[in-house]
Amino acid sequence: MLRVPCWRVGARLRGLRGGLQAPAESGRRGVVSCIDPSTGLNEEQKEFQKVAFNFAAREMAPNMAEWDQKELFPVDVMRKAAQLGFGGIYVRTDVGGSGLSRLDTSVIFEALATGCTSTTAYISIHNMCAWMIDTFGSEEQRHRFCPPLCTMEKFAAYCLTEPGSGSDAASLLTSAKRRGDHYVLSGSKAFISGGGEADIYVVMCRTGGPGPKGISCIVVEKGTPGLSFGKKERKNILMEVPQRRRVLPDPEGRFFEGLSPGIGEPGGQDAALSGQLLGSHTAPDFCQVGWNSQPTRAVIFEDCAVPVANRIGDEGQGFLIAMKGLNGGRINVASCSLGAAYASVILTRDHLKVRKQFGEPLASNQYLQFKLADMVARLVASRLMIRSAAVALQEGREDAAALCSMAKLFATDECFAVRADALCLSWVTGMWWAVRPLLERCICNQALQMHGGYGYLKDCAVQQYMRDSRVHQILEGSNEVMRILISRSLLQE
Repeated sequence: MLRVPCWRVGARLRGLRGGLQAPAESGRRGVVSCIDPSTGLNEEQKEFQKVAFNFAAREMAPNMAEWDQKELFPVDVMRKAAQLGFGGIYVRTDVGGSGLSRLDTSVIFEALATGCTSTTAYISIHNMCAWMIDTFGSEEQRHRFCPPLCTMEKFAAYCLTEPGSGSDAASLLTSAKRRGDHYVLSGSKAFISGGGEADIYVVMCRTGGPGPKGISCIVVEKGTPGLSFGKKERKNILMEVPQRRRVLPDPEGRFFEGLSPGIGEPGGQDAALSGQLLGSHTAPDFCQVGWNSQPTRAVIFEDCAVPVANRIGDEGQGFLIAMKGLNGGRINVASCSLGAAYASVILTRDHLKVRKQFGEPLASNQYLQFKLADMVARLVASRLMIRSAAVALQEGREDAAALCSMAKLFATDECFAVRADALCLSWVTGMWWAVRPLLERCICNQALQMHGGYGYLKDCAVQQYMRDSRVHQILEGSNEVMRILISRSLLQE
């Protein structure tokens, strides 16, 4: 009985397009038309969007919960998406891409994310990798790597983060030493989406001295001797296993292993910090809250010999390539958050109309009306900011990087729950009451709250949208780093 209000999200999303278009066609305006994601788009973009919405509703949304709970990587569904042109959306057409703009891409990812945010986020990373090869690779590399990526016959993974270098990406340690016509790679990458399943790894590694100018970009193909993978990161078992392996990195990127007691058991923190030094290439075995439809693993290089012909761009150009890729990646992941928030708003609106308390539908409660209005205002503001940044990036404007950072910061904060800086401050000061208004005003978390107990069930889609969008505040540059980039851009004027 408890599952009825939230179940069958696919069926409800299949009606999304009709529900959106009806008010506009009839000349009437309503709650749905004021958040219509097709507003401001030309006819061609509306067609891209319609195709993406339909695919999300028919192929993704009905399977979203199963992919999450069983941790399935939906290869066949993604290849169907590639048949629609979604495997290389902003890759040039001569190598099999769709050749669309950054704005077109954002529109497509927002629509796809309503069906499964986690899967769409992986597709966005795959697209980013394909674009990097298409943009910075030689003609031979473009025609060798991009066609199978655009059809998703092969999948790509972006390898920048390391155990000891997250936000400080320029300090990465993975080395690539030139030996004749090969580079020999040694080191490891952490939290790699698609790790172990992907066929092509776009790896940032050190070919020169310290700092960003010593970094190059090299493509490593699956099956190359010396390439291996850590264990698949465990998902959503934090409360299920009384004792678990804990592997924590030290500042040099090595790992310590210890056996951690279960939650609430004495000595938990001390036990987690004790243990045996395992060495620089030992893979961690972490728990992960969301993004369960894509495998996340460490990628390990042990004397991995890769042809020099696989280097993308010149030596020392890798950090620039990585940052250029991330500018678009930030728009992409913000668009995924937007799709999760949009679907959450639609589901919440429908729930308020159906659910009755005190003899009336929840929709008649003015307090909840105000909350819904706040959610809608933040949704539309996020969409406008993302699309503005996408246009700036497409045009190559000087302020594009800052605008991409703003869009990613604002949209991923507003669409999920609460700003990370406010959460940290409340933890330090103990002033949790100060964070509550921020939690209540953001979209996915508020959607769950307005569903009440139903929202906390695994069968309810809003909890999955919230879990899958949480990590967007961390990846593609944490939101704290976004603030640094934004302020730096302004202060350097």
